[in-house]
Amino acid sequence: MPLPTPADFAPPPDAATRARWLDAERAHRPGRLTRLRASMAAAGVDAYFGAKREHMRWLTGFTLAEGEDKVAGHSGQFLVGGEDVVVVTDSRYTIQVRREAPDTIIEEIGYDLAAAWPQLVGRIGARRVAVEASSVSHALWQRLAEAAPEVELVPAGGWVEAMRAVKTPDEVERIAAACAVADRALATLLPDIRPGVTEHDLAMRLEWLIRTGGAEALAFDVACLAGPEAALPHGAPGDRPVLDGAVLLFDFGAQVEGYRSDMTRTLFVGTPSGRDLRVYDLVLQAQQAAIDELAARVGLGAIPHGRELDALSRGVIDASATWPAYGHGLGHGIGLATHEAPSLSLSAPETPLPSPTVFSVEPGIYLEGETGVRIEDLVHLDAGGGIVELLTLFPREVLVLGA
Repeated sequence: MPLPTPADFAPPPDAATRARWLDAERAHRPGRLTRLRASMAAAGVDAYFGAKREHMRWLTGFTLAEGEDKVAGHSGQFLVGGEDVVVVTDSRYTIQVRREAPDTIIEEIGYDLAAAWPQLVGRIGARRVAVEASSVSHALWQRLAEAAPEVELVPAGGWVEAMRAVKTPDEVERIAAACAVADRALATLLPDIRPGVTEHDLAMRLEWLIRTGGAEALAFDVACLAGPEAALPHGAPGDRPVLDGAVLLFDFGAQVEGYRSDMTRTLFVGTPSGRDLRVYDLVLQAQQAAIDELAARVGLGAIPHGRELDALSRGVIDASATWPAYGHGLGHGIGLATHEAPSLSLSAPETPLPSPTVFSVEPGIYLEGETGVRIEDLVHLDAGGGIVELLTLFPREVLVLGA
């Protein structure tokens, strides 16, 4: 088949589209808070303390870049009460919070959340607070409990995670735009792929193409792995040259207006071996089986759960009795975070996948010291609209480069 070109994929979103997305985001927040408060009421709590940066953005509008939460202290963490939302900050972020979260009450507390805790919970009359236990350390939990012993702290029940798994149309559009940035970047890179070029140089070039092609950031660090290194599901590029006849695995994603893409393509440099082609074909069969089953079930008015799809895809590989199936899960949700609900794995809950939603489908085969193949695409599921579609549009057929 002819090699894909950048012109095969959608251009970056224009300013008007980005402004429309931000307007939609602001319009969604009151409804999100209403749903969260309903979960709070059902659980018998009168406040919710959030610390995860994706939740900050989704519920308040305040944004932190990847990794910035490690140095931001408590800035952007928030309390949702029955009527008000309080965002805490220090002097480094007060102006930003005022701009991005204008509908919240801003409390500049400095760097000591525990010292300000009695005042914060008192302001909204909280006596029982649900806390994002997965984002709050045990030490901080103890300090908050000691600072206001009359206020009961209980673990939050994953309410925001479940709400975020269901995507609005504008969220899907942003994920699709991030996919298009990634698709175009890899298509642009193809002429540079040849025997002798290093993994590191290809990864750096791909990163540059993503950042200059419409993304504000990478979704995560680019993985570029050649030959035997492709057997590392989460390996890092090195100074290893690409050899003739080797596979070349790329795992990468773009970020557009906060939302992320995630794709993996395994390409062939020079003449591929028969074994590597057979491995590739089996992985592609495993991926397509899961996508076909999802579409068939949605067509019948039923939605499978993630564990079923993982077992089906894994079973295609196991049935060959030739190579071991992947040890990771088949897929994961994606949005403001690269990995979020829903899960498609052996441990996924046996409940139907949420809808509308977006998740990856990424089976693989990894042969230590020999080769590795993974194919990953993002799938948009909207059962109500009968939609099962790939948002990643870069071809999945075998591509041979530098021959």
